[in-house]
Amino acid sequence: MTAFCACLATIAGLAALAGLAVPAQATELKPETVAAFESYVRTREAQMEASTRMGSFLYTEALPETSRKELESQLRQGEFLILGVSTISDSQPVHIPNGLIHDWMGMAFIPGATAAQVNAVLQDFDHQQTIYKPDIRRSRLLERNGNQYKISLQFYTKVVFTVIMNGYFNVDYTPLGETRAESKSYSTRFAEVEDAGKPSEHEAPAGKEHGYMWRMNSYWKVEQKDGGVYIQVESIGLTRGIPFLYAWLADPLLRSLPQRYLADLLSDTRKAVIAEEGVSAGSGRDNSNRRLHP
Repeated sequence: MTAFCACLATIAGLAALAGLAVPAQATELKPETVAAFESYVRTREAQMEASTRMGSFLYTEALPETSRKELESQLRQGEFLILGVSTISDSQPVHIPNGLIHDWMGMAFIPGATAAQVNAVLQDFDHQQTIYKPDIRRSRLLERNGNQYKISLQFYTKVVFTVIMNGYFNVDYTPLGETRAESKSYSTRFAEVEDAGKPSEHEAPAGKEHGYMWRMNSYWKVEQKDGGVYIQVESIGLTRGIPFLYAWLADPLLRSLPQRYLADLLSDTRKAVIAEEGVSAGSGRDNSNRRLHP
């Protein structure tokens, strides 16, 4: 299960801001950066698992009853919940040397849908390029072994300048009865694409990357209740750091772009499920009911 294209497009675009300083220079991924990212992921996954064990499968289920009912009501009215996630370890923020972590979570509600219908859309790997265009240019299921998948996706984003990347992922899908499911997606490799769309299109050689995207994990949860399905996705990405001199430019985008792209991701997923149900969903991205919650 994937469909995190908009999250990655956001992160690649934000990382492109760092290229303003040294756009022609490659940026090496250092072992200490990888180790810090993996530590962050372990901490965050432990938090997710602890929340589930305590009976909170979705983010809203851990809230006080009044807040939960209010947010779920807003979701059922077509709004989206978008949150920036901040994880601490040993009471301190996790420091990422030479890198930057982007951790965002979003929720939406699809009325009248079933968990099976949502899962069918999220696992339609060969058609991600249609569901999530233009953020995904190509999508392909490479291998399947039961509920484990290997997929490739080509991402496109243009914020400061155009970034096109090929990403390769392992996806683990876990059905939890008829009304719940979850999945975890882990990147295995990213490669920047040169001469995109031309006969000479090719992946840049290893070691020539600019650090627009180094790692990407995606966590989806699906729960059928209240006359439809709640969908929740959290995306954790690792990119190069943004030079201090450009932080003033990047900071507003770091706050606003993930909200907009996550809203597109949730909207596109909802539209695809509605279309699978045989109900007209219109054309283009749904820009209505997009109130974002900080």
